[in-house]
Parts: sequence; structure tokens; C-alpha cells
Amino acid sequence: MARRCTLTGKRPNVANKVSHSNIKTKKRQLPNLQTRRLWYVEGGRFVTMRLSTSALRTLNKIGLHAFAARAGVDLSKL
Repeated sequence: MARRCTLTGKRPNVANKVSHSNIKTKKRQLPNLQTRRLWYVEGGRFVTMRLSTSALRTLNKIGLHAFAARAGVDLSKL
């Protein structure tokens, strides 16, 4: 399974790890993903999604149906 948020599309970032002697090596910065079961009111069932914590905060503000519509995600297929 890819490390990607279902609604926001956040994914790992590649950055440089810089040592004390200024040697640069590549590192991955992973998004903070959480697996959550959310109640889908229009479908009358639970939907399991892998979301970033920032997406969870937005979800609490605007709701699952509005957020999925904004992101272009069809919840009936999940």
C-alpha cells in the first residue's frame, strides 16, 4: 500500500540529511498517516481510509461528504 493520504494526496518528501561536517545524504520525510474507520452517512456504513492528521482536522470542520467531493473521491467505491 502506498504511503499516500486518500483525500489530500500527501506523500513522502525527499530531503537532505545534513551532518555536522556538512555531508548531505538523502532521507525520506513520511507523512503522518492514520488508518481510521469513518461513518459515511449517505452510504449508511463505515468507510476505512488512510488519512493524514491534517486531513482529519479538516474532516472534523467540513465533514466527510464535503471533503470527499472537494478531493474528487468516490466514497461508494471505498
